[in-house]
Amino acid sequence: MNAPDTLVRSLDARYYTDPAIYQKEQQGLFAKTWQFAGHESQVERTGDYFSFEIAGQSLFCIRGRDGVLRTFYNVCQHRAHELVSGSGNCKVIVCPYHAWTYELTGGLRAGPNLKAVAGFSRQDICLTEVKTEVFWGFIFVNLDPQAEPMDSWFPGVREELGAFVPHIEQLKPLEWVQVSEKCNWKVSVENYSECYHCALNHPTFATGVVKPETYDIRPQGHCLRHTTECQNLDRMSYPIDLEANAHAGDYSSWFLWPAFSFQVYPGNVLNTYHWRSTGVETCDVWRGWYTIDGVDSEVIHRLAVQDRATTVEEDILLVESVQRGLHSRGYRPGPLVVDPKCGVNSEHSIMALQQWMREGADA
Repeated sequence: MNAPDTLVRSLDARYYTDPAIYQKEQQGLFAKTWQFAGHESQVERTGDYFSFEIAGQSLFCIRGRDGVLRTFYNVCQHRAHELVSGSGNCKVIVCPYHAWTYELTGGLRAGPNLKAVAGFSRQDICLTEVKTEVFWGFIFVNLDPQAEPMDSWFPGVREELGAFVPHIEQLKPLEWVQVSEKCNWKVSVENYSECYHCALNHPTFATGVVKPETYDIRPQGHCLRHTTECQNLDRMSYPIDLEANAHAGDYSSWFLWPAFSFQVYPGNVLNTYHWRSTGVETCDVWRGWYTIDGVDSEVIHRLAVQDRATTVEEDILLVESVQRGLHSRGYRPGPLVVDPKCGVNSEHSIMALQQWMREGADA
């Protein structure tokens, strides 16, 4: 008699290759979760704005005269022309099509010949606002008006991140590194969310930044929390001061489902990942590096170059090979290595992640 199959198996290949599932994610998952938009330093002054896209929707963030940061759908309420493009600064928002003009709070201010329209009321017209949160200077939006706040989605992350990066409120972007990958966004996120492959595939990271044997990843709400110790100082690939603060010698990462991660390297160096799906089998991964006030830093530049030439390049080869393999007629979803003790050689984080993926695709 055969024993029951209690193995936890990986997702079917269709979750990564089926255009119908991808479309459902765009319309459902990405429209109902917190998505990274940009950094507060992009909209410091009254009237500063930048546009971006989430779940196929064009949006823009703008700083109001009251200091409040708001996000609106990038569409005029008259006849649907897009209002802004790129980034800039304005005193009022003027539609390029018929010059309908909106206040920075979204309310309609004026438009040509509107007084001729019987029964027309400016007070009834307003741009459609999107739920927005500023999380340690990082701007996130959620297209779901009923979305719970980020602290409910990601419990404890705000406090932990503030402890690991004591100067986080002073940080500004120093540089962004864009990497295009020929894989479904979930393949890339999964690769980021386990270190089972690190010792074999990331020698610089595993010997010059962290101690892989101490690496662990645990679910924390809809967050995956990575923790490990830094490598011995004589083997570190860049200098750190262990006496600077309590977490100077630690590495930690907070992956915020579905597509953003705060990552703190030893020495309290903050960098970020965010994933933008560009097609069923393509995505862009953006790496952000930050310093106090965005001041130039040779150490951070060298670390970004090292990371791009080693870990990032190594991961591109891995994820693109996986995507090709998902089309193989010989692939049967294998069992995840779920160790009850967790640790670096366990895929318990992937088990949690794939459950979120299944729920997001099947909703």
